Amino acid sequence: MPLGWAIISTGNHPDLKIAPAIAAADDQELVAVYSRDRGRAQAFAEKHGAASAYDSLDDLLKDSRVDAAFIASPNALHSRHALQAAAAGKHVLSEKPMTTTLEDAVAMVRGCRDYGVKLGTGYHLRTHPGHIMAQRLIAEGALGHVAMAQAQWGFGVRGTGGPPPRTGLRQWWDDPELIGGASTMMGTGVHAVDLLRFLLGEEITHIAALTDGQTSQRPLEQVAAMTLRFESGTVATMCCGRLLPDSRNDFAIYGSDGRITGRATLWEARQGRVEIVSETVNQTEVYPNQYLGNFIAELEDFHQAIQVDREPVATGMDGLRVVQVTLAMIQSAREGRTVKIEPVEV
Repeated sequence: MPLGWAIISTGNHPDLKIAPAIAAADDQELVAVYSRDRGRAQAFAEKHGAASAYDSLDDLLKDSRVDAAFIASPNALHSRHALQAAAAGKHVLSEKPMTTTLEDAVAMVRGCRDYGVKLGTGYHLRTHPGHIMAQRLIAEGALGHVAMAQAQWGFGVRGTGGPPPRTGLRQWWDDPELIGGASTMMGTGVHAVDLLRFLLGEEITHIAALTDGQTSQRPLEQVAAMTLRFESGTVATMCCGRLLPDSRNDFAIYGSDGRITGRATLWEARQGRVEIVSETVNQTEVYPNQYLGNFIAELEDFHQAIQVDREPVATGMDGLRVVQVTLAMIQSAREGRTVKIEPVEV
């Protein structure tokens, strides 16, 4: 039987990416949609071929055709909606950031585990084949000792002098409480941070951040830069911003025996170029633009995780770790100091 999906919330991301990716993925179908606005839910369901539209989340979760829920609601509501879905026996794939507080992240991981359902986080960059290749080569020692890593994901509009405007349902992104106390970090920075964690296979222990926000007068930043230290001592930098219309959105990993660079691979579409230059491997791969490629792979991986009872490519714990980094970024920028990230066991 196909995996039956419900989408919780009907914003731009599920409309432009997740619902079309479900339709394109193997052995999956969109069966139900939830919005507080019944008319909006109905319009979304009709557009994407969903069987049912609901303005009651409880009613949606009683639908026996729903096997898994994609959580696309405002960031601060992810935990509440995920725990409702888990209590109803539905597997949960949450859009990033997984939560806006550490307490909610812990509750989400524990709740899904206690209810016996899978929990994944929407870090689609982990499914890019160039990133998978880079992660494998680093783990195999192709770069020797890794000393430095870099990642950047930014965007903007030329000639405006400001960030792209929020429209329609995206306006909640300008609410500090709903978005979680950070702006560009929540939009793209979390992806860059998680990609570095994925590539290096390590956790971040320290962070120092500078932003143009994190003050009482301006709580939400539009540009952020961070220096990170990983468990092994590897130092990394991460930059993100909504004022960077010509950002290349690259990554680079430098080791004692070589380097791996990705050009324009940090984006929503699968695209770009990955080059490995080392003592043992010299290889370049080019990836033509595939708008939904990473999202289709993300959904198919989640389905397989359910089928064979394994963890998805980006787990609930991955989501929790990036929540910790984000909270430390906000604290570091506000207080002007390096923040140590303490391990949390769940």
